[in-house]
Amino acid sequence: MEILSILLEELLGFLGITQVLEILKSGDYSAFRTYDGIASLIYPIIPLLLLLELVVGLIYKKPQIKVYKVNFLIYIFNRFVGRFISIAMVAFCIGLFSAYAPFKTSNTWYWFLYAYVVWEFGHFIYHYLGHKVRLFWCLHSTHHAPEEMNLSVTHAHFFLEAPYADTIRTTVCILAGVQPELLFTVMFIDGTYGAFIHIGENMIKDARFGFLNKLMLTPSHHRVHHARNPLYMDTNFCNLLNIWDKVFGTYQEEQKSVQIEYGITREMDSGNFMDVYFGEIVALAKDVAKAPGITNKFRYLIMPPGWSHTGEHKTAKVVRRAYLKNR
Repeated sequence: MEILSILLEELLGFLGITQVLEILKSGDYSAFRTYDGIASLIYPIIPLLLLLELVVGLIYKKPQIKVYKVNFLIYIFNRFVGRFISIAMVAFCIGLFSAYAPFKTSNTWYWFLYAYVVWEFGHFIYHYLGHKVRLFWCLHSTHHAPEEMNLSVTHAHFFLEAPYADTIRTTVCILAGVQPELLFTVMFIDGTYGAFIHIGENMIKDARFGFLNKLMLTPSHHRVHHARNPLYMDTNFCNLLNIWDKVFGTYQEEQKSVQIEYGITREMDSGNFMDVYFGEIVALAKDVAKAPGITNKFRYLIMPPGWSHTGEHKTAKVVRRAYLKNR
């Protein structure tokens, strides 16, 4: 019975309805007008959309079942090995860096906008490094391995990626004076939208969202980010506000003439949990082992994926530049 209780708790947690059920059980429906109450109504949206997306895919016979299967296994694995690490790192960074902030924000709309822009900058830094530093790519590549875009991809992460990401994002925000209350609000909104932008074509075919495509980051932009096409590689690192991609020259819109190909450039079995989760770590270990000299071994850790000690680089920058030159 204890096992069934644990499974039920995990199911309710995945669906995001635990807090709603607690409020309904208490009978105090006025709680739905509070921040926590509103958040409790928003939490289930993404899981329910995920299930709906899967059902629609089954109806149209278009889902890649192996993508859902592997991403589900990743979700289960991460629940056991990395459940509280990210939360601990956020708390640690808040406690460590709060004293060094030159000023403090307050709970006003303009400081909220400031906090969001700062958070996106921190997100850009983490995400950019995840693509440009081989060791960090080993953590991030799990998220890019699926060869289909759908909401289950939200759960496809190496368990150490969230702590690493939240360490950078939280540190940037706290040093920039963002109060923890504002930080947690931004994290909630950004996390929810960050899940939504993985919605697949079975649910939303053209996800440019009209004029919004110019003002914010849409699912179309994020589909471009997950593409392995030379034109699309290493672009659109932001999450909601694409301001920093435009500032740093990594902004790329989806082109109707270039159909998106999802996945990573390394040959792999995207239906194999071990290859999806540990494949890049194994590949890095092999490159380090065969590299001559300690300097080259170290450079494999910090240089971009595709860098080679022989000089025959196949980094995203090299591949994209060659593609654009020959267009």
